[in-house]
Amino acid sequence: MSMDMAPRLDTDALLADPETRIVVCCGSGGVGKTTTAAALGVRAAERGRKAVVLTIDPARRLAQSMGIDALDNVPRRVEGIDGSAGGELHAMMLDMKRTFDEFVEAHADPERARAILANPFYQSLSAGFAGTQEYMAMEKLGQLRARDEWDLIIVDTPPSRSALDFLDAPKRLGSFLDGKFIKVLMAPAKVGGRAGMKFLNVGVSMMTGTVSKVLGGQLMRDVQTFAAAMDTMFGGFRTRAEATYRLLQAPGTAFLVVAAPERDALREAAYFVERLAADRMPLAGLVLNRVHGSGAAQLSAERALAAAETLSLGLVEAPAVPTADDPENDDPGGGPGDGPGDGPGDGPGDGPGDGPGDGPGDGPENLVEGGIVDPGSGNAQEQNASAADDPPAADAPSDPDGSPTSAERLAVGLLRLHAERMQVLAREQRTHHRFTTLHPEVPVAEVAALPGDVHDLAGLRAIGERLAEQTEQTEQQPTPTPAVG
Repeated sequence: MSMDMAPRLDTDALLADPETRIVVCCGSGGVGKTTTAAALGVRAAERGRKAVVLTIDPARRLAQSMGIDALDNVPRRVEGIDGSAGGELHAMMLDMKRTFDEFVEAHADPERARAILANPFYQSLSAGFAGTQEYMAMEKLGQLRARDEWDLIIVDTPPSRSALDFLDAPKRLGSFLDGKFIKVLMAPAKVGGRAGMKFLNVGVSMMTGTVSKVLGGQLMRDVQTFAAAMDTMFGGFRTRAEATYRLLQAPGTAFLVVAAPERDALREAAYFVERLAADRMPLAGLVLNRVHGSGAAQLSAERALAAAETLSLGLVEAPAVPTADDPENDDPGGGPGDGPGDGPGDGPGDGPGDGPGDGPGDGPENLVEGGIVDPGSGNAQEQNASAADDPPAADAPSDPDGSPTSAERLAVGLLRLHAERMQVLAREQRTHHRFTTLHPEVPVAEVAALPGDVHDLAGLRAIGERLAEQTEQTEQQPTPTPAVG
């Protein structure tokens, strides 16, 4: 089964559909999720949508490519977008702590909000507690959707070791904040000094005293103070997480799993596809980034290597051995077998009748392994001088560097480079074949690898065009034959 047999993902139709309100780009780290989300935002805006891209920890160069010096927790309009179709693009970067602060300020009175924000345990929780980033991404998505200022929200999910963290972490954090342990910690503050609750208070104090020995007294007091201040808000964490979770299951949401044609990335993509199906999340398709191609795919790696080997053997054997009958290749003695003393048989350059042991001016018998006739003295300097004096053969190719074999050597290098590229293509095809075998129903959009990083809006437009035109490009490009193995 080739790549072309997988159903094709029409990203333009997805972005143009007014019913599509949320697009979630997810996948493992380092596969181009942020670039894909930004490129989809640019293309959607220039086709008439009022879009906002919510990105998580983007590279600085990506923010600059959108014409923004710095992204923050407030959507910023991206300049340079072609608004002739009536669209516009905003971008923002999730500020995890600020989003948590906004949540506290919105759901607590001013005095309690100040107490929570100043609490050391809260500051640690909001800055880096496991699952906080994913929870706040969900929270910010809910806020943007509730404002109804944009008709398309594109979410770049947080980079994590497992793509499933985006779905699981908010529930885990909500369960922790709404859980029994936190509520037990709140008990001393709730029961206070009421006489009827003294027995419970003593029991709770014994438990918290034991925990204090493990966690430390100051940390325990910080947690209890935090729990008491958050008392009225605990129910909201799980409720809001569940509401956003339902929003992700709604028909107006579309998940795009982003991957690269590599074994680990596609293995995690396949796992995520299965999880989305199990949770009834609407999957639009797979975006496969950095797919390599070739303009000479009909030349297989095996044929290219064979041609390179043939040319290499020719380079070892060339040039042909000159013969004594060739007047253009007389030796320095002045005639066939003549030495400096001239005349047949005279001096060290004895003629053709002399034996193999006669002087340094031996004839054609004095050959090196490469097939080159040594000059009369066998001296390397004389050999070079002789080569310079003799005119080049009429049929020898002429090259700028003076080497008659430089073109052949270049051809050998190019053939081997092409063979390596075709081997990469075959490996990518086998890897993708495994994915399509497991999930033949998943539409795929392939994005050809770019020669460099995306650093401006033009680069993002190029990605968007490749996403939209990949079906036509795939039809025009011959499919390489996978290597055996």
